[in-house]
Amino acid sequence: MNPDPAVRPTLLVAASTFPAEPGDGTPGFVLDLALALADEYRVVVVAPMTRGARAHQRIGDVEVRRYGYFPARWRDLADGAIVDNLKADRTRWLQVPFFFGAMAAALVREQRRSRPDVALLHWIIPQGAVGRLVLGRLPRVVTTLGGDLYALRHPVLQAVKRSVVRSAASVTCMSTDMARELAALGARPDQVHVVPMGVDEAPIAAATAHETRVAGRVLFVGRLVEKKGAVVLLDALERVTVAPTEVVVVGDGPLRGPLEARAGSGVSFLGARGKDALAAEYARASIALYPSVPAANGDRDGLPVALLEAMSAGCAVIASAVPGIVDVVEDGVNGLLVEPGDAVALAAAIDRLLADPDLALRLGRAAAETASAYSVDAVADRYRTLLRAARG
Repeated sequence: MNPDPAVRPTLLVAASTFPAEPGDGTPGFVLDLALALADEYRVVVVAPMTRGARAHQRIGDVEVRRYGYFPARWRDLADGAIVDNLKADRTRWLQVPFFFGAMAAALVREQRRSRPDVALLHWIIPQGAVGRLVLGRLPRVVTTLGGDLYALRHPVLQAVKRSVVRSAASVTCMSTDMARELAALGARPDQVHVVPMGVDEAPIAAATAHETRVAGRVLFVGRLVEKKGAVVLLDALERVTVAPTEVVVVGDGPLRGPLEARAGSGVSFLGARGKDALAAEYARASIALYPSVPAANGDRDGLPVALLEAMSAGCAVIASAVPGIVDVVEDGVNGLLVEPGDAVALAAAIDRLLADPDLALRLGRAAAETASAYSVDAVADRYRTLLRAARG
């Protein structure tokens, strides 16, 4: 039983990616962490309005308050990844100042209403920057997930990031490479903590117990944007010598149309999937692919939650040898690594696993053992320690 909410400290969480409803296909790692932390805190989440969302709701023990920032007819900046949305349609830049202003007002309003003891701000920009400006002396833990750290390299934005990082009680990141990037922004060693987002194991365990793994079924899960490397996947599929039984792509994004047109009928594009449906896809797949590449604007993956989910489900993973991923995947031990952007190497790795089901099975079992250290509960324990230290 949770402690009396009246005596629990209050945690203010701010994020720009948050599900309208649980399991709606929007990445749910912020919600999963908030729910896990609700055993110790009264948790209030402040997030932007998105398509289908309600202005105020409770999800489990988490209170969610959303702010509008633009007329609803055109409001879509936060429907997905903001940087990718801006790249796909430059007219969305018109929404940016209103988005920042509405977020600032919402955080000030919520601070007055709920009187939080500590804040957890996901992404250095925008939430960390706005929180730095309007939350005063409220202790802040800031989380960077990749794009906000690696991209946004304009000198003014770099200065903003330095200010956010240096003023935070602590900063969490996904990988050791990201920790080095934070150090370059002036973060002290004692401020920086490598804490990847956690995996909600329950739906994956339920799916693996009921679904049958399909030999030769290849799965890609990720937003269809440049850094996820779906183009490299299609290049590799044109080079394989052992044909997969099925190829399934789960995810949506600005590149979906061109990718789907190029792939033809040989690849099934399912769009975004809710948590249970996605878990079933992991449980049916024998191989999961994560061919991440650095994007032209500098954006790149930290450590994809989808990779950890596939490993938790026992898939044999093939992934790019990029910072973050190499912290978790060891080539030939719990997965296969290939050079980013190398379609020939990716095709050879796919051929290798399709031709050797026993190897795929062994790698999948080792992957599941590795992923057990990245459960939501394990990650929440580390955040509890950081939040207590920030309050203290």
